[in-house]
Amino acid sequence: MEEPGLTEALGAAILTGLDGEGGSHDHLAIVHRTAAAEVEIAALMQQSVAAARAAGHSWTQLGAELGMSRQAAQQRFGGRRRDTEEAGDGAEDRWLGPVTAFDEMAELAIAGRQGWRTVGAGMLKHRVRRTPTQWEHKRIVWTGPLPRWEDEGWQVAIRAFPWVYLVRDTGLPAERA
Repeated sequence: MEEPGLTEALGAAILTGLDGEGGSHDHLAIVHRTAAAEVEIAALMQQSVAAARAAGHSWTQLGAELGMSRQAAQQRFGGRRRDTEEAGDGAEDRWLGPVTAFDEMAELAIAGRQGWRTVGAGMLKHRVRRTPTQWEHKRIVWTGPLPRWEDEGWQVAIRAFPWVYLVRDTGLPAERA
């Protein structure tokens, strides 16, 4: 299941910025960075499996791709995650969905005009929070640093591999439904 060049790319990312002298501190830095990469890769794996499931792929297909049984794939990646989160500041949250990659941006545009902004995502749904102003939503492919978008006033709302969802406050009062 090894991808050509992937090991080298991951290794290079982990080693970037280290002085390369091979001192004991460098070895500890490599262990620390590799552990952080493992956590990020696990999160990317969970997101990519969720995206594949949302696109209609079966647990049998996913298991075959991962070199495990259907049951093992479903047990490892199919666990129910919490569907509710506290907004923390008394804000009104709700789920927008079901939506697919084909219609979610149109639905988010409508919700954004009514003052809802994306704050999370689940399979075929977005968690949105009510604000007094209108929001723009943008979906881009996660390709690396986002300074270009941030320079234009966009904020990262959520990362749902392979997508990044950006939001931008228009400053206009929210429309009423």
